[in-house]
Amino acid sequence: MKLIPAVVATALAASSAFGQTTVQSCDRTVTFEAPPKAAVSNDINLTEMMLVLGLTDRMVGYTGISGWNKLDETMREGVAALPELSAQYPSKEVLIGADADFFFAGWNYGMRVGGEVTPETLAPFGIEVYELTESCIHIGPKDPASMDDMYNDLRNLGAIFGVSDRAEALIAGYQAELADFLATQPTLDSAPRVFVYDSGEDAPFTAGRYAMPNALIEAAGGVNILNDVEKSWATLGWEAVVERNPEVIIIVDYGEVTAAQKRAFMLSNPAFAEIDAVKNDRFVVLDYVEATPGPRNIGAVKTLAAAFRAP
Repeated sequence: MKLIPAVVATALAASSAFGQTTVQSCDRTVTFEAPPKAAVSNDINLTEMMLVLGLTDRMVGYTGISGWNKLDETMREGVAALPELSAQYPSKEVLIGADADFFFAGWNYGMRVGGEVTPETLAPFGIEVYELTESCIHIGPKDPASMDDMYNDLRNLGAIFGVSDRAEALIAGYQAELADFLATQPTLDSAPRVFVYDSGEDAPFTAGRYAMPNALIEAAGGVNILNDVEKSWATLGWEAVVERNPEVIIIVDYGEVTAAQKRAFMLSNPAFAEIDAVKNDRFVVLDYVEATPGPRNIGAVKTLAAAFRAP
């Protein structure tokens, strides 16, 4: 099976006289004869990538946000002129009905393997798809999640829409911001053991080595206690969490169960009483949009780096 690289540093082909651009999208190469004019993005984090690149005038809407998340003021302003075409995953008919020519989504971010909406099912209707890099693990092997996954998506979107200079400036700014901040942080004596608690009481839904929190934790100086799990997001038994004894617990805040309720569940359950993070009440909350690939990953790393070094 062809290895899917974590980073495709640049578009695979330079612009021709016709402005043709080719990028890598998971295991596919996708060629654009011209920048899309009627794009749709799925999910809050992917939509925010479109916003920071200044692409709202190339969009006809977005999908998959209100079914799980609430827009903060920044996002509300950014998408104010755009309709939400579907509260959760869109159907093929929704995208066709919007006259979309481009869908920015991912596997388990608007598309399901073998589902109704895939690059193959949309192609006959003139809708090109670019797949979120982090999600490529669902259709083939790739390297563990890294910050470069997010930079790669911004870079490829920049190439697709003809705004590469804007994308490169954003990436350089994010990298410099993060490097400057981390340079001010005290050196850790050892990497703290970290558990990501997304949801679930009978069994936790958490992040393995291919999910973005694994990259955020490593960038901040910690180690994901489940970084040997060969999956992206997965449901596992609590036994492994207790055995590996995390020193810090990251709670992903979204959905009907609040972060406060998730924290209370862990603090009140006798089975978790001997976990260091529980004994010392060391919880860090990240919003969904921070814990999934997107521009807010920079702030998330800064939040985690500071929390890992807190007394």
